Amino acid sequence: MSWTAIARREHNRDVLRFPSDLKDREWALIKPLIPPARRGGRRRTTNMRSVVEAILYIASSGCQWRMLPGDFPPVSTVRGYFYSWRAIGLWQSINQLLVMAAREIEGREAQPTAGIIDSQSVKTTESGGISGY
Repeated sequence: MSWTAIARREHNRDVLRFPSDLKDREWALIKPLIPPARRGGRRRTTNMRSVVEAILYIASSGCQWRMLPGDFPPVSTVRGYFYSWRAIGLWQSINQLLVMAAREIEGREAQPTAGIIDSQSVKTTESGGISGY
């Protein structure tokens, strides 16, 4: 596929603060998966989109938590959400959603309908006894 003017415009990330920031269309896919605020206690004041973008910044840049730029929510907040979302499997859910969306865009079924097993990489139980002298 060659890059057309339309494709370049759709994939342009120059207008974002950081390359890891989400476009509105990307956030619209992920937003429904973000758990709602807990009942009781204080109201949530943290922007969840900023939290997700901060986590994506850490993942894409490879920087340490403490080196997160000040444009994002506090490190302790971002880290807390990351670990709690990891514990409930949110990142796996987001990954599955994005894989299914990409498959549908390519005109394929959302779920794979066939699998391939490579006998070279599948581990099995040992057959036969110990060999050698």
